[in-house]
Amino acid sequence: MTTQVNPSANSSAAFSAASGTTVDRAEIEKFSKLSQEWWDPNGKMAPLHRINPLRLQFIRDAACRKFDRNARSLNCLAGLRLLDIGCGAGLLCEPFTRLGAEVIGVDPSASNIAAAKLHAGKSHLSIDYRCTTVEDMDVRERFDIILAMEVVEHVADVGLFLDRCAAMLKPGGMMVASTLNRNWKSFALGIVAAEYVLRWLPRGTHQWDKFVTPDELARHFERYGLGITEQSGVVYNPLADKWSLSSDMDVNYMVVAEAVG
Repeated sequence: MTTQVNPSANSSAAFSAASGTTVDRAEIEKFSKLSQEWWDPNGKMAPLHRINPLRLQFIRDAACRKFDRNARSLNCLAGLRLLDIGCGAGLLCEPFTRLGAEVIGVDPSASNIAAAKLHAGKSHLSIDYRCTTVEDMDVRERFDIILAMEVVEHVADVGLFLDRCAAMLKPGGMMVASTLNRNWKSFALGIVAAEYVLRWLPRGTHQWDKFVTPDELARHFERYGLGITEQSGVVYNPLADKWSLSSDMDVNYMVVAEAVG
């Protein structure tokens, strides 16, 4: 199977890799154009709104198991410092703030951060939003929880990106990542169906060659002293119009990684 690759996107990624950054400029421009639509549950970001409750539950439950918290508590993440990388307009930052976490949301898109700050202000939430990248953050900062949700498949250098993330984890901390597997099924469902048939996402949102298999992700984590302790596929049931966790990791999947040894 072959897929067309955008030459300008490739040159952007190559420039990023050569300059020692994980940021792909083409990806920033792509999502910046959607900044004003992030909080519209029926707009172009509708797929994220549909899957968000499942992502929130998976992360919250994993964090409560890790830090021995009661997941039913409305303040179950109190005292934990959480970094959301590629936070967009704050779809995860806001609910985790409500659960008591000290949330820092970072995104290289100024328009995304502006949209995030505006919405948080309207919701009377105090969230530390920063227009920056992982590489440009203070190397002394540490976090109990680091999120990279639907981010890995958009960075220029997965290894360098995860290296930066691992370095910012507190001892005993955890990282949660979600991405798409790379196989014929993810091409058919994640790109052809989602972008061209169902039009859930704008065309060009994803590049199939940037998808990451679970084994590749695990090897990257191992290289930086992290091991996957939980993993789950995420599947969509069109009849019920519902996302759910599954053992099927052929397309969308999420993992929890923690320090080993």
